[in-house]
Amino acid sequence: MRLTILGGGGFRVPLVYGALLGDHAAGRVTHVTLYDLDAGRLSTIARVLAEQGAGVPDAPAVTATTDLDEALRGADFVFSAIRVGGLEGRAADERIALAEGVLGQETVGAGGIAYGLRTVPVAVRIARRIAALAPDAWVINFTNPAGLVTEAMSRILGGRVVGICDSPVGLGRRVARVLGADPDEAWIDYVGLNHLGWLRGLRVGGRDQLPRLLADEEALGSFEEGKLFGPEWLRSLGAIPNEYLHYYYFNRETVRAYRSAARTRGAYLRDRQARFYEEAARPGTPALEAWRRTLADREATYMAANREAAGAGGRAGEDLESGGYEKVALALMRAVARDERATLILNVRNGSTLPGLDADAVIEVPCFVDANGAHPVAVAPLPDHAAGLVTAVKAVEREVLAAAEAGSRAAAVKAFALHPLVDSVGVARRLLDGYVDAHPGLAYLRNA
Repeated sequence: MRLTILGGGGFRVPLVYGALLGDHAAGRVTHVTLYDLDAGRLSTIARVLAEQGAGVPDAPAVTATTDLDEALRGADFVFSAIRVGGLEGRAADERIALAEGVLGQETVGAGGIAYGLRTVPVAVRIARRIAALAPDAWVINFTNPAGLVTEAMSRILGGRVVGICDSPVGLGRRVARVLGADPDEAWIDYVGLNHLGWLRGLRVGGRDQLPRLLADEEALGSFEEGKLFGPEWLRSLGAIPNEYLHYYYFNRETVRAYRSAARTRGAYLRDRQARFYEEAARPGTPALEAWRRTLADREATYMAANREAAGAGGRAGEDLESGGYEKVALALMRAVARDERATLILNVRNGSTLPGLDADAVIEVPCFVDANGAHPVAVAPLPDHAAGLVTAVKAVEREVLAAAEAGSRAAAVKAFALHPLVDSVGVARRLLDGYVDAHPGLAYLRNA
């Protein structure tokens, strides 16, 4: 099989290639094409992959190109992992939002909207090229905001595009570990949107073990979400929220921590990864070793401001291990290519799965996956507080899609103003002005 990675010069690409190196079964990926606009980054990541694959007899061949059409022709699977505006864009998203006293995280709040507004038009153009040049390819979307971008691409590619995220996987793994269960054997009842979901049960042998965890104060406070949200709040919810809900439930504390930090997360990653690309490009530098050092630092500092706001301390050692989205992607490809049925938490079109949302809305739920794609599993309705948050954020996503389609400034302002973490229409207008000034890619927002 042939795999194309869009955003092939991205920092996390070696995680995907590392997962592929462990797959030796029939029907595996034998060729990887890296596509990126930045030839220098492409070359650096290709060096990392070459060092990864050294000594592996059946390592997938790797080629690199800056020509999108060339990259897509003949692809069986396409991974979309682009970052429109780069990490400099992310840093600007955070800075502009924080100046208005609101959250600028790349997938949540004002920052997520800004990122979506400049990413959706690009993702739609890519989807059209895929439809024209590789209509039988399956598209696995990593590009953030993952749910929003998946929904935009699905309007062209239908069910052949599936969004993935490692947050639900990590949450399920942590809860299973605390309960002494095997996460591969447990059924995880998880539902919501990308970065806006709740684990409502974890069944082993047909019995839900979550009530046992909620009743155990010490166990409930022993893992990452327990430390972030606190046992009392988790018991009040009767569920374990995705870690990104910390931005909603403890917004003031998080914004305060972000504003007091020496650098935003985007600025930190921009500077740290720039050093990696500079170092790894030098002749004689072990590129794989430099990448691994940078990855370890990146993982250790993940959501550091949130943990500081919650007094949660550093990340647990087991949460620093790889095994997230790249393993979900590999499992998804295996299920589709080999018709090996798998159960995965994915971003797919709703159909009739979640009441309160229309059929085309992309949601994040457990799915059965086979050669015909991903099929969402029926789930119980969300409680009112969660349903209200999900429908409000989905409404924001729809305004982003409308703005991108029509070039509508009014729809873009509405997206900002309707978001639960933006508290004023005036702030929404200033946010849009700031983002348009900072990002040339938003110049299309000229229409009423």
